[in-house]
Amino acid sequence: MARRTLICFIMVIFLAVAVSGCGTEQANVSLSIWTSADEQEIMKEMIESFQEHYEKEAQFEITISEEDEKTCRDTVLADPAGAADLYSFASDQFDNLQRENALLPITNDTEQIISDNGGPDSAAVLSSSKDGTLYAYPMVASNGYFMYYNTAYFTENDITSFDRMLDIAAENGKKVAMDFTSGWYIYSFFKGAGLDVEMNEDRVTNSCNWNDRSSSYTGVDVANAMLVIAGHDGFLNCTDENFVNGVKDGTIIAGINGAWNSGNVEEAFKENYNAAKLPTFTLAGNQVQMHSFAGYKLLGINAHTKNPEWAMRLAAWLTNEENQLTRFRKRGEGPSNVKAAASEEVQAAPAIKALSEQSAYSHLQNVAETFWTPTFKFGTTIAGGNRDKADIQKLLDVMTEGITSATEK
Repeated sequence: MARRTLICFIMVIFLAVAVSGCGTEQANVSLSIWTSADEQEIMKEMIESFQEHYEKEAQFEITISEEDEKTCRDTVLADPAGAADLYSFASDQFDNLQRENALLPITNDTEQIISDNGGPDSAAVLSSSKDGTLYAYPMVASNGYFMYYNTAYFTENDITSFDRMLDIAAENGKKVAMDFTSGWYIYSFFKGAGLDVEMNEDRVTNSCNWNDRSSSYTGVDVANAMLVIAGHDGFLNCTDENFVNGVKDGTIIAGINGAWNSGNVEEAFKENYNAAKLPTFTLAGNQVQMHSFAGYKLLGINAHTKNPEWAMRLAAWLTNEENQLTRFRKRGEGPSNVKAAASEEVQAAPAIKALSEQSAYSHLQNVAETFWTPTFKFGTTIAGGNRDKADIQKLLDVMTEGITSATEK
């Protein structure tokens, strides 16, 4: 897949040639970075401070271009040598990038980076390491989801039950939103039921029992529970963009989404803004806690970079404690840096508090690429109410076959 030509800005700062005290000229450092559209302005500020900090050591030419974190892996692997020196990506892409030798092993201040992010056994470090070697810098720890809600409509007791929330929304002509077309979100129902999916050791295929017929809760039980929710007058299936539009226009008064939209939701709900862990849902007559995927955003260095030393310095700067706090203040993203995460201002944020509550029911995302298309097709059918009245078990079998296949179906 060819990289999209999305030019947000190119920041090039040329510093006058200077001579250090020992008479040597400064290094000329050229680096490029790919990051998402909503990170552009923040990244610009961080790079400016980096250049100011090292202005006596080097002349910098640093360019920033847009590449979505969700598609970064495919773009990098299409032309590794032509990819940026540094690029941000979601942690579920780590295995593919590392396996294809697209990530430079981190050798500068490795022990400190690991310690800053919770130690070698922390989920943040594990998500960016392979066989004890660090290959990326943890940048954001809030790549998970939870329930936003408007306190003008819901009490703290109401938001413990999906059923109750849907009823309240319907009574008020409003909606509770969730994206049923994304396997990332519908995982919450299957995992809550005790059904599993995970990437195999080959790092190409998955194992999955979402179509199980004999477990305490079967795949059919889960699908039927989802159909009841999808058909409720208080429910709205919608994408991330439409979720934001819905909270802004007042249609959506609660919804399952992530910390990256905390600013948009707070702006819309104002003093009624709050968030909590995922609720329970009705499964085969019982109330069952919804679980979730947890993930991280990472900053990697291209193995083909011509300036590995300065690339590592820059990556460390962009992901340090202060800049993780900056990212939290401006975008609501939860820090992976343990000192930043423990700060009073971070702990007081409703979205971060909700993620903390959900952490007892969250699991590090670890699925191969063949997970996404089958779950999209299945979720789309369920969100539409299974209009063609397809056999539910057959739908589950087809989805599971696709999830566990070696190639996308």
